[in-house]
Amino acid sequence: MRAAALIMLALCALPLPAQTLDVRLQCSQTLLENGDGERLILADQGRFVLDGTQIKELNWESSQLRRDHGHECSIDLDDEPQAEVTETGWRISLRDAVTARAKRGYDYDRGYRCSIRLERDGALLHIKPSCPALCGARKNFTALTVKLDDGTCRYDE
Repeated sequence: MRAAALIMLALCALPLPAQTLDVRLQCSQTLLENGDGERLILADQGRFVLDGTQIKELNWESSQLRRDHGHECSIDLDDEPQAEVTETGWRISLRDAVTARAKRGYDYDRGYRCSIRLERDGALLHIKPSCPALCGARKNFTALTVKLDDGTCRYDE
């Protein structure tokens, strides 16, 4: 009995394997707005490669395009992102959101918050952004879900 307890203690003390993610996304969807037939195109492309808290590769451009203009949010390694492992995936934030926003030359207040949650649910990856700091005229990146096995996307409301 005592030997079994010692084995269980030893197993509990072993480090858990690091949580990893390697996903490339390319998503788009066309919506009709305002009942007048104006099209809004959502377009996202990016790459997330994480190994535990280490971000090996990160870039994401999230665009909203209309006939006469577009608005974009973007994040990459130059923004000095940092990752923390959560129960369901990761939370990515910025080391210095003020500097990251200033590098883009944004001259109006959008705030300095930036948090992007990457949450796994089986074969799905839910990308839940709250990162207005890295957006120009837009309020935030677009929330979406990616099927990890085939890369198909669904835009979340």
